[in-house]
Amino acid sequence: MSNQQALPECPEPHWPADAPHARADAASRDGARGTAFVGASLVELLRFRAAAQPADCAYTFLEDGERPGASVTYAELERRARAIAACLQSRMRPGSRVLLLYPPGLDFVGAFFACLFANVVAVPAFPPGGGRSVSRSGSERLARLAAICADAEPSAVLTTSETARRLSWAPDLEVIASDDIVDSGAAWRDPGVGRRTIAFLQYTSGSTAIPKGVMVTHGNLLHNLAYAFHLAETDASTVSVSWLPVVHDMGLIEGILQPLYSGCPAYLMSPAAFLQRPARWLLAISRYRATRSGAPNFAYDLCVRRIAKADRDTLDLSAWRAAYNGAEPVRRETLDAFARTFAGCGFRPSSFRPSFGLAESTLLVTSGRWHPARAARETPDTVSCGRPSFGTRVLIVDPTSAQTCVSGETGEIWVAGPSVARGYWKRAQENTCTFGAHAVDGQGPFLRTGDLGFMCDGELYVTGRLKDVLIVRGVKHYPQDLERTVAAQHQTLMTGAVAAFAIDRGTSGDLVGIAAEIDPRKIDVAGAGSALVAAVRAAVAEIHGVSLHAVLLVACGAIPRTTSGKLRRSACAEQAKDRRLPILVEWREAHAGDR
Repeated sequence: MSNQQALPECPEPHWPADAPHARADAASRDGARGTAFVGASLVELLRFRAAAQPADCAYTFLEDGERPGASVTYAELERRARAIAACLQSRMRPGSRVLLLYPPGLDFVGAFFACLFANVVAVPAFPPGGGRSVSRSGSERLARLAAICADAEPSAVLTTSETARRLSWAPDLEVIASDDIVDSGAAWRDPGVGRRTIAFLQYTSGSTAIPKGVMVTHGNLLHNLAYAFHLAETDASTVSVSWLPVVHDMGLIEGILQPLYSGCPAYLMSPAAFLQRPARWLLAISRYRATRSGAPNFAYDLCVRRIAKADRDTLDLSAWRAAYNGAEPVRRETLDAFARTFAGCGFRPSSFRPSFGLAESTLLVTSGRWHPARAARETPDTVSCGRPSFGTRVLIVDPTSAQTCVSGETGEIWVAGPSVARGYWKRAQENTCTFGAHAVDGQGPFLRTGDLGFMCDGELYVTGRLKDVLIVRGVKHYPQDLERTVAAQHQTLMTGAVAAFAIDRGTSGDLVGIAAEIDPRKIDVAGAGSALVAAVRAAVAEIHGVSLHAVLLVACGAIPRTTSGKLRRSACAEQAKDRRLPILVEWREAHAGDR
């Protein structure tokens, strides 16, 4: 285990007294659906479901986001996982890394569990030539894959036979097409994995092009799944719908693993199906009476803007009781607009579950029910993200002095608990700093999240990213505030598609630039672009007292984002500086670097 740094073992989770559980060794298998699982690994979990609910449909893939396509029962999934795992066990040693490259569909699900059944470390990634937003070119996708391979050093690539034909970029890697493996009854050996065994590496985009692999264990996953299970009030009526990419932690854990943990049916669709027609998401929730489904904040915005009244009139969202909003800053104005727009469809505002989390803590750190009545004390960017999960501690700390902050005081969010991952793969020095932080009073170790926020009445409010804070003439400015002001200047601009960042340093502090995505179909770029730039500059100066040094109107999808949709502001700054952004209209102050 030379590449797997030894970190302090996480304590066993503390379960709430009213949380229902089922054990893999339970004598009675009746009533398993909607009952949480308690065991030592996800291998135990799937074997338990296959024994307790063999004929129940586990996953159904919706072709084009609408038509039911392939489906698989728990028993079929376990047999498939065993067959692929037997093949992997015959070719590689336990602990080897296996790169998973799959297009949207159910093939990924069987392959992921096969890795767990073989005790090899799954490394999910986007396949070349598909599955990513238009903001990344094919060469950038390949560069990311190359960086992941260099870091994880996989023994093989697991994929479909169709995708295998497009993997010329990795000639030295053994490629295994899982759909060519037949269920031959080959001997599968139980690997005996436990809570501390690494299940997969979750590669994060971060603010640079260098991805880092978070080592997520079976114990991390089981604790996080139990927390989300309890929050969602899971029972025998629970149904899940997800369009989220399965190579990202929210899509994998909430969309794939949580339904298995709960023993409930899951309906999956491709991210492209949702982005092409957002109504497909809500139509699936309505059609299948889904009780739990979530997405980043931008998805709810997209539904408000792009779902027509004709589609809204067909929706029944009354069964939806856990609408997670996470993976990027949760905005009160988004919750308000969605609740108003879909009130006539039976959607209840209290179904919203604003959440905070990160891959380094598996997924969820805090989550809670939204209370619209108290929204008046929230600002547009400081929605309560609920309380920490059971067994999890959240500490707000001054990032410079490591002094703990008092209630209501903003600082860096530090996290400790059973969901905190083992660390980054092969990054011992960084792990000490990021996963082993101590406050000056000796409390620790904690995970430093790099996020800013404050606690009030035991609930977490997230305010921004530490490294994104702008300082002009000694005054701190959160980029989200500037971005919201810019988005209000024209209907083609929108929050979530505007980035504020430091393009350089001057004698008075950060020199601030703005990149804003615009749709040329909604604005005459040649005729009105200059006027829009002037309006943006004037608004930011008047409202925030900040003189901008660059305004770049760029093509839709051009601003760099993480795999979860968060703005990568520092990467945007680098691309703006190198003139790699697809700019439609540009204004830069002359000699900005001298000021």
